[in-house]
Amino acid sequence: MSGTTTRQRHIAHLHLHASLNEAQYGDIIELMSDITPHVQAVPPDAVQLDLTSALRYFDLSPYDMVQATMMRLKALYGIDSSAGLAGNRMLAAMAADASAPGEATWVPTGQAADWLYPRPVTALPGIGRTTAQTLARYGLHNIGQVADLPAGTLQRLLGVGPARLLAERARGHDPRPVTPLEPAAHLTADLALERDCLDPAQQHRAVLGLADQIGQRLRAERRITGRLTLTVRYADRSFTTRTRTLPEPTDHSPALAATALGLLNALGLQRARVRAFVIRADALLPAGSAYRQLSMDPGDDRARAAEAAADRARRRFGPWAVRPATLAD
Repeated sequence: MSGTTTRQRHIAHLHLHASLNEAQYGDIIELMSDITPHVQAVPPDAVQLDLTSALRYFDLSPYDMVQATMMRLKALYGIDSSAGLAGNRMLAAMAADASAPGEATWVPTGQAADWLYPRPVTALPGIGRTTAQTLARYGLHNIGQVADLPAGTLQRLLGVGPARLLAERARGHDPRPVTPLEPAAHLTADLALERDCLDPAQQHRAVLGLADQIGQRLRAERRITGRLTLTVRYADRSFTTRTRTLPEPTDHSPALAATALGLLNALGLQRARVRAFVIRADALLPAGSAYRQLSMDPGDDRARAAEAAADRARRRFGPWAVRPATLAD
């Protein structure tokens, strides 16, 4: 007789105690992807990770892995988080909800029923007010009472479909995998200014900074872009948009900056009262499909090597560890 063994899963759910914009949330997903490729965004302020394959690589216990991840979030971005660790996505999310900021709750697979059963039935995902009131009328207040109820009785109370789903959740079952989102069709970086900007040098710095952000994100996602769009918004709420195709698809920040600044200079803003800039990169391709024109200039290879080193420093010490000199305070 032959059999198969099922590897125990270790799923972490991190709730981020911060208000994040799209770019910041993307940076967090990027950071998590350095730990495991199995990362699922749970907008607007949570993320789930399947740590199963990462534990052997980092040689850490599941709980220590979660603690290290929370410490990285705090050290690099100043974000407090609460975490749950369990054998599936539902239990991990429930454990995170039960954790105070800065703390993590681990529900080992063998102890899932003991942890789950005393909890109120409203702690289960998908239990709305009407369902909770129906269960309460029959004295069903905690998850264990629902789990121990005969299937026929629960079906008479709720109907066949809802009863089956509730029974599965009450027993701690959740087969859903952690599924990374499909790559976005485009990337954007934006900057809203605190006051009207008429200074061409400041406008230059703003666009240069946004192009650098786009480059960092492209390299982190191992993609290249073939087209940039610059949108400039003015104090009177009007805006101007210009698009340019790059000479060749790239993720190289200096090439992106040159194109973005070319778009800015072509606008001839002069004394325009600018309030915001947005750069969008589209026509995205996998980095493996990139081609580079042959160059006899050794400076190009040195610039790319320096860029790769800067990306490694940012991943380790935070997004502002290395910046172009023109963006330094």
